Amino acid sequence: MAGLTPSLRDTAMRWIADDPDPSTRDELQRLLATAMAGGPGVDELADRMSGPLRFGTAGLRGPVRAGPSGMNVAVVRRATAGLAHWLVASGRRGGTAVVGRDARFGSPEFAAATAGVLAAAGFDVRLLDGAVPTPVLAFAVRHLGAVAGVQITASHNPPADNGYKVYLDDGAQLVPPADAEIEAAIAAMPAAVSIPVAPVAAVEPVTESYLDRVARVPRTGSRGLRIALTPLHGVGGETCVHALSRAGFDDVRVVASQAAPDPSFPTVAFPNPEEPGATDAVLALAADTGADLAVALDPDADRCALGVPDRSGTWRMLSGDETGVLLADHLLRHGAVSGDVGDPLVATTVVSSSMLGAVASAYGARYAQTLTGFKWIVRGGPGLAYGYEEALGYCVDPDAVRDKDGIAACVLAADLAASLRTAGSTVDDRLDELAVAHGVHRTEGLSSRMEPSVRDAAVARLRDAPPPGWDVDRPAPDVLCLRREGARVVVRPSGTEPKLKAYLEVVEQPSGVDDLATARERADEVLAALRAEIDDLLQDEP
Repeated sequence: MAGLTPSLRDTAMRWIADDPDPSTRDELQRLLATAMAGGPGVDELADRMSGPLRFGTAGLRGPVRAGPSGMNVAVVRRATAGLAHWLVASGRRGGTAVVGRDARFGSPEFAAATAGVLAAAGFDVRLLDGAVPTPVLAFAVRHLGAVAGVQITASHNPPADNGYKVYLDDGAQLVPPADAEIEAAIAAMPAAVSIPVAPVAAVEPVTESYLDRVARVPRTGSRGLRIALTPLHGVGGETCVHALSRAGFDDVRVVASQAAPDPSFPTVAFPNPEEPGATDAVLALAADTGADLAVALDPDADRCALGVPDRSGTWRMLSGDETGVLLADHLLRHGAVSGDVGDPLVATTVVSSSMLGAVASAYGARYAQTLTGFKWIVRGGPGLAYGYEEALGYCVDPDAVRDKDGIAACVLAADLAASLRTAGSTVDDRLDELAVAHGVHRTEGLSSRMEPSVRDAAVARLRDAPPPGWDVDRPAPDVLCLRREGARVVVRPSGTEPKLKAYLEVVEQPSGVDDLATARERADEVLAALRAEIDDLLQDEP
């Protein structure tokens, strides 16, 4: 940018005048003064003032910084005022609202701001004391009969970020058009300094009730398991250890360097169990202590990754699809039900493995395939007993938490591993049994960075002129599903980045146990060829 324009200067000065937080007001004033003096900072100031954070089905998420495009008290006040306005307009006036937070930078201040605005708007606010895992907040919404819940968290985003996640009275995340309606209400709110705020005292969390519920998750009486655990510097470690203990699993070893909440996430490059290297410490601890199962939670504990030793004793992390099918099989094997519904439904998304459908059919259960995101999975149909997505999200007790819950999933995984150990079997053995029964399913994701116009053109090209031999259907306007015998590819644009994503699956049916290794080799070869084929298709110029 050539220099500070009068328009940018005036926009920044208006925001500063309307910011109720002295710290971010001073932060922006210093940046503006530097820019006005001809120093660096004009581009950064323009970026901060470029526009508000978008309010989507996951609420808000962005860098903690001053200005309308960051997470700060002013932005949180206006977002909460818009949410309160929408709640009142939708007939939820004066009900209970629950507010929780993680331990990220700014989380205590943002939770207090959220609670204060909701209280001033006439809601009975329960501000949970201290940092709590996101599943605890989701549980509290249903447990307390709240009209809404807000969790201040950025889940597994980078350390500089924070976020604002909304649950409605059914305990589930928002779905359209509620997100767009709330965003419009936020845009109509006055300046943050003019929004009323009432004092709210923190209350005892509902963690004890949550732990009592999680203790009911196990399906067998098998115990005697050693577990290595890491919360990745997040807020789930202590709660998860208590949940395991209450369910009968007392031998838990926690990665010491990652046990305490730390918003800088100092020992990992990226605080996401899916990222390379993020689970190295817990796998090393598992090997060193002779553990039976390794578990990595993401920072707000709504996701859970599992590690197991193979037959040679080498530890590896399971894929999200492997874990998803294992937990489903375990639940259905031991009589999964939902509430009073004896005909259970299991659900996953169009980008997850299709093996769940085969497993459900083997047990006579119903199966649903939804669009991506837990907001759709938990709305997959009546009698939902289980749902998962390939990105390490598992909903194992939908009647209690209508979202992914890494802690409850950890307890169920421990129950699975313990029951297999008691029977003289292993997780790898169970995976073999599932592959023989339902076929070897290999899955992989591809991601290509593209400008939105190029990305949209690629999707349109595949839609209008699919490659020979593929059948194409559209589960949603911006999602394509290509199928041919033994293979499936789902293509969709990223909702948060300029990327086009493709999810590949190949299926090879072994003729029996003796053919399993060969079937896996065939599947790997077919997947490699498919990967090259789809990568070429996505990169082709129109």
